[in-house]
Amino acid sequence: MAGAKETPRQKMIGMMYLVLTAMLALNVSKDILDAFIVVNEGMVSSNESVAAKIAGQYYKFETQYNSDKNKVEEYWEKAKELRVKASEMTEFIESIKRELVAESEKVDVSQVYELYGRPVETEDQFTYEMRTRYEIDLMKVPTKDNYDVPTNFMLGNETRGPGKSVELVQKMNEFRTYIISIVGEENAEKVGLKTDGEYHNASGQKQTWAEYNFYYTVLAASVTILNKIISEIQTAEFDALNVLYNSISEGDFKFDNIMARVIPKSTYVLQGQTYEAEIIVSAFESKRQFEARWLSGTDKITEANIRNAKVIKSKDGVVKLDFVCTGQGLQRYAGVIEMMDPITGEMKNYHFNNEFTVAPPALTVAPTKMNVFYAGIKNPISISAPGIPIDKIVPSISKGKLARGTNGEWEVEVNLNDKETQISATAMIDGKNVHLGSIPFRIKRTPDPVATVAGVNGGEVEKGLLEVQQGVIAQLKDFDFEGVRYSVSSYIFVSTTGQTSTVPRLINSGAFTEDVKNAISRSRSGTKLYFENIKAKGPDGTTRDLGTIVLTVK
Repeated sequence: MAGAKETPRQKMIGMMYLVLTAMLALNVSKDILDAFIVVNEGMVSSNESVAAKIAGQYYKFETQYNSDKNKVEEYWEKAKELRVKASEMTEFIESIKRELVAESEKVDVSQVYELYGRPVETEDQFTYEMRTRYEIDLMKVPTKDNYDVPTNFMLGNETRGPGKSVELVQKMNEFRTYIISIVGEENAEKVGLKTDGEYHNASGQKQTWAEYNFYYTVLAASVTILNKIISEIQTAEFDALNVLYNSISEGDFKFDNIMARVIPKSTYVLQGQTYEAEIIVSAFESKRQFEARWLSGTDKITEANIRNAKVIKSKDGVVKLDFVCTGQGLQRYAGVIEMMDPITGEMKNYHFNNEFTVAPPALTVAPTKMNVFYAGIKNPISISAPGIPIDKIVPSISKGKLARGTNGEWEVEVNLNDKETQISATAMIDGKNVHLGSIPFRIKRTPDPVATVAGVNGGEVEKGLLEVQQGVIAQLKDFDFEGVRYSVSSYIFVSTTGQTSTVPRLINSGAFTEDVKNAISRSRSGTKLYFENIKAKGPDGTTRDLGTIVLTVK
């Protein structure tokens, strides 16, 4: 449960929300409002991280169900229902954000992501695969400081009737009631999404939850508040999911058999390391003591070799086995546990055996996108060494910067002036700093993008399609990296109809100016539009020449 003792993430979200409320009480300038958008970006990023964590918990839950359906089915069915309800609730709020921006910008809802969105990679909670969704980029929304439209949209007015907040409050209350049915009434106060508290404005006058959050609230703040509600939904979902998952163990099956079990710390050991394993008797009293006899280099303890076996006494029902590994390759050992049967009082033997591999130190560096590093961007790589936990490996780079990324990966940034670099790594093994090896990498610049208008690089284009375009776009095609963008910095525009041509215009951006838009609007079938000397800047800071686009109006 989230609990009365807040997590650092909950404290951060609460603090951001207080800052937002305080800023809304002031008549802040648009520049300050733009800066505050950083708060929303932080919340979106936090929500994405929690969504991935929730997806991982569902995957863990489903794995338990597949391994023992009879035991887990009751709770898994409830978890699936929770997953659907939470997803529907989140998507409802996402639709409010789209409608709110669409109404403020006076565009169709279907255009919101195209005009003001940015792609976000996230893990699907149903398929557990990475998928692309879109998040509103407030920096792209011109009317982010508008407060009339958000107020009327959320709270309503005499013309449009009830606002969207009526349906929002109803769904929040229903979802909160549903969550409480899972976590229990005793934890109701710990569940967020409350809408029935006492709220007051700056003058001390009473307000409803909707008025407190959306009355004369600018668009950027309204979107941030909606993202905060998504955060509360995620927290409630995660808490309820954990309650269901923990309920699985309440009715654990009773063991009806006794087996000797070997639990090695690792079956892959570096030369010079110590092999460690625990030998236990499943479902037996931990207070009962026993002895284990073991012998290396064999698959079974027999009457012929038991005299050579070493004896280890248990402690708290566990025998800890450890020995130094000197040789390399596949190693085997076997043993027997001698224990008195608690029912018959007779001594019984429980045999065990295991094998593991001893290998020399080795480093594995696998680029996750390409076999080279590209200058000016963050190159994700995974760094690992067999048998060594990832958090114990300390990598380094000869030229460039190496920083920890996400999901256990690292990010490499290199300079185009360098032709190659090396990734090295060390690890602390048995108190010694061991060098694991080095891997060389070549350094290249990212390829040139392709300039497009209306998605094409030339040819005939419908006039209507041209009229809704925003400008010249630089697209990086057939490149495995995601999120690498180029921006058009300038181009020269010329329009010709028959023997008549317009004066060339230098545009110092990729956008269509009013002159360009007017020329497109006045064009007729057969008019040729020239976008010449197109230049674009990439993440490495270099300017690329993208040539000319010639379009013929249909």
